[in-house]
Amino acid sequence: MPRPATGARKTLDKISIYIPQDKAAKYDVMARLRKLAEKKDRSINYLVVQAIIQYLDREEKKT
Repeated sequence: MPRPATGARKTLDKISIYIPQDKAAKYDVMARLRKLAEKKDRSINYLVVQAIIQYLDREEKKT
């Protein structure tokens, strides 16, 4: 992948999500995400990003 020209480099935003152990265990979050990702032939990251976008769209409509 070619490097961008000097001064044109973009900074990528990164996010790391912590799922509290009690919620992870109670809702089996990672296993459900893995299963759905496999079923839809998508990555877990893709599913999480789509969920965040849908949440933001829904919440922003309320304000």
